Amino acid sequence: MQYNHALFLNPYIEKNATNTMMLFPPTGLEYVATSAKAVARKVTLLDLRYERELSDTDTLKSFIKENNIDIICVGIGWDRQYEEICQFLNAMPDDILLVVGGYKATEKVEELFKICPLIDIIVRGEGEESIQEILRGVDYKDILGISYRRDGEITHNPNRPLPDVNLLTNPDRSLRHNDYSLTVNGIRIKSWEFDAVLSARGCPFNCKFCTFSLNPLGQKRNYAARSVDSVIEEISGLKANIIMFSDDNLFTDPKRAEEICDQLIARKIKKRFFAQARIDIARYPRLLEKMVKAGFKALLVGIESPHDWILKQLDKGFDQDTIRKSFEVLRKYPFFYSGYFIYGNIGENESEMLYIAQFAKEIGVDAITCNKLRIEKFSALRELAEKTPGYHVTGRGELYSDKYSHAALKKIGRKIKFSFYTPGRYVKIIWKNIFIVKFFTFKEFVHILLAAPAVLISVFTREHKRGRLANSLKRTFISNKE
Repeated sequence: MQYNHALFLNPYIEKNATNTMMLFPPTGLEYVATSAKAVARKVTLLDLRYERELSDTDTLKSFIKENNIDIICVGIGWDRQYEEICQFLNAMPDDILLVVGGYKATEKVEELFKICPLIDIIVRGEGEESIQEILRGVDYKDILGISYRRDGEITHNPNRPLPDVNLLTNPDRSLRHNDYSLTVNGIRIKSWEFDAVLSARGCPFNCKFCTFSLNPLGQKRNYAARSVDSVIEEISGLKANIIMFSDDNLFTDPKRAEEICDQLIARKIKKRFFAQARIDIARYPRLLEKMVKAGFKALLVGIESPHDWILKQLDKGFDQDTIRKSFEVLRKYPFFYSGYFIYGNIGENESEMLYIAQFAKEIGVDAITCNKLRIEKFSALRELAEKTPGYHVTGRGELYSDKYSHAALKKIGRKIKFSFYTPGRYVKIIWKNIFIVKFFTFKEFVHILLAAPAVLISVFTREHKRGRLANSLKRTFISNKE
């Protein structure tokens, strides 16, 4: 069967979206939808974070009927809103082929088939080639990398070999119905437009907490980089002025990263870039100098913990002293540094968790993101968590203990946040971004100032609705103690 009109859906509605949830396009889904264009007569891509009116299932079903859509493809990449998305899938038309893919879908194949009876096919792992075969009408039994429902039975085909990244077509941005700009508590700051570029897939490191470089069967996705020329060509055609490299680590190959910077400089591509990195980048001053010239403004650095024993447990490959020495180097360069940290590690006590905020200040990090340790399906830490007395892992990968419940960990997370983000910290962030990093232009800064009152009102309103306005004000301006 040849399909005429394929609908690709990003199902995250984000009624209470944070800033970062709205910034970037669903790149993985865009790659697959672009691949589908080579086969389907028509392809439509909807991002329900922005297509709010179509998040109503009755309205969406009318849209599907009016546009003669005959196959629906949904990407599930994250745990958040999982139950709501399952309800959404169960409300789809039962006479149209329903295909689901994405990181979380590949991890929960059996569960999704059980709780979502309308799902016909789940594409496991990277789906660019599988979707083309589905759209061509290839018999399901002959399509690698899918699990499918037929006559009430579930069949899991063998994994598909990973494709050559240089053979994949870049995402077709013309499929989008909206631009991606900064939204702070519902207030859009349209002077910043964002996009994402994936210059490589996979990661050569083996941090025990991370499963993003694993395929659905827990096998590692080897590091595979696109040609530098193809990356530069993609960037040169982008309208957005702020670009994130969504690689696990853009600087895995420092020489290649230098080549990217060299071409950005030579072709005078005037955009602002940020990327994820490891502290190893401090060993390459020439690369750091070129990054400044090429327009890099921010680095998202995976630090994870200030404690040597936890860093060893996570298999990060460095210790606290190395972190401190690396940031002594990094602070010499005009980048905005955002540090990723993990708390609630196996055996970690509250005082060790709370030290994250102080340590981040000591090393000179400008911003922090703190997440509770998760034990995903193929996590190398699962055995340790299950063998450690008093620790428990939920079906969704949430780790908690007899001593630190989910609620207790959430409270500790707020303490870390308010210990770091003082009023003085916000002033430093603004100052650095304007005068040192020069992330903002003067016009953009004025625009932000004009939006500030509405943003503050929205923050106060949100905290009031959650019943914690007084507590948040106290923690921010007076004391972070109970």
